[in-house]
Parts: sequence; C-alpha cells; structure tokens
Amino acid sequence: MAKQLDILAFGAHPDDVELSCGGTIAKEVSLGKKVGIVDLTRGELGTRGSAEIRDKEAKQAASILGVSMRENLGFRDGFFKNDEANQLEIIKILRKYRPKLVLCNAQTDRHIDHGRAALLIHEASFLSGLRKIDTVVDGTPQKPWRPSQVYHYMQWNNDPCDFVVDISEYIDKKMAAILAFGSQFYNEKSNEPETPISSQQFLDSIQNRAADLGRTIGVSYAEGFTTQRQLAVAQISDLI
Repeated sequence: MAKQLDILAFGAHPDDVELSCGGTIAKEVSLGKKVGIVDLTRGELGTRGSAEIRDKEAKQAASILGVSMRENLGFRDGFFKNDEANQLEIIKILRKYRPKLVLCNAQTDRHIDHGRAALLIHEASFLSGLRKIDTVVDGTPQKPWRPSQVYHYMQWNNDPCDFVVDISEYIDKKMAAILAFGSQFYNEKSNEPETPISSQQFLDSIQNRAADLGRTIGVSYAEGFTTQRQLAVAQISDLI
C-alpha cells in the first residue's frame, strides 16, 4: 500500500502546480508534510518543447520541491473530459494515496483545460468517498476515501481569493521549480515561437503577484486559493 499523503496537488499540465502553489508545497514539505503531485496530461499540445522534454522537466521540478511522489495520468491534453472514465482514474489515485487535502486548478481561467480539471477533481473527490463505487488497483479492491478539503489555486485570472498562504521564505524555491521547465518559459537562447508565458514579463508577473498577495497580509510573498466550501477555524485566534 502506498504511503498516505498529507497533500496531493493536481495540475492539468506539468508546471501548473509549480506556477500556482509551488511555494505552498515547498513550505509544507519543509514542515514535514508528505506532499505529492499528479499531472493529468503531458502537455503535449504546448507550443514549445515536447511531451518527452516536459516529462524530464517535471521530474526535475519535483526534486526541487522535495515532493514524495509525482505521477502523470496521460489524459489527452486539450481534449480530456470530466466523464466517468476520468473520474474513476482520479478516484483510484485518491484512494491510493488518501490525501487529507487536495489542491487543484482554478475554477475559471483563460485555458479551457484548467476549469475543466478543477471540476473533474472536485467531483471525483466527492465520489471517492462513496463505498458503492468500486475500484481495483493491481488486483486489490480499494477502500473509499474523501479528502477533508479541496482548494483551488490561482492561475491566469486575478480572481479574488478566499485565503492566502505566506510563502516568503520559499519564493526562491518556487521560482527555481518553475524555471526547471526551461522549454516553456523565458530563455533568450530559444528559437521556439513566443507564447503568452514565454516572456520575461510573465515570469516577473508570477513573482509580482506573490508580492502583491503578500502585501495584503503584511508579508513579502504569498499564494492565493479559493474554495467551494465554507472555511472554518477552531478559534478566531487561529487566523493571522
């Protein structure tokens, strides 16, 4: 049986997680939490690089963040659906690693895969807790498992967030994990076509957003999240 994870972060494409919650992951790993990443697709429709290159980059980024595992489900980039077959694949992953908390794509975003992935993960997280849905992995029936929380990270859109996480001490590791995807982001020696994310300005915007979110809570850098469930604390002093 696979070791239980505290946090499992899903991304529609390799680099989604690094761009949007890499600092949070690095922080939680430093605190002793077991964190994993699951990419839904290999990003094969991306303008720059290739699926094979992104496989290698994802492995390097995972090493930088210090996560316990990273898997790719091989869904079709651009064309995967929120259907029963894909929900069952997500359910198998959730029941395998039994994460207490799930992070996943933004609920609405410029890229059509992101919102679809968000709904797919959210619905599968609920269904995974139903005991009458049977799944079998390596010949062994799985037990139901439902994560306690599903949080959506911010992506292209500057939507209002429900809460932010202080990542001030982890911004450098976040940026290093992003830059592991050298085929996708700014490289002055690259001869590949330019894309909305291949400029130096885009990389600057990632750090600038983190700085602006940090400003709102009086720290240097932060990452923002939304949730479809009411947030709660045991006591009001738990808020910072």
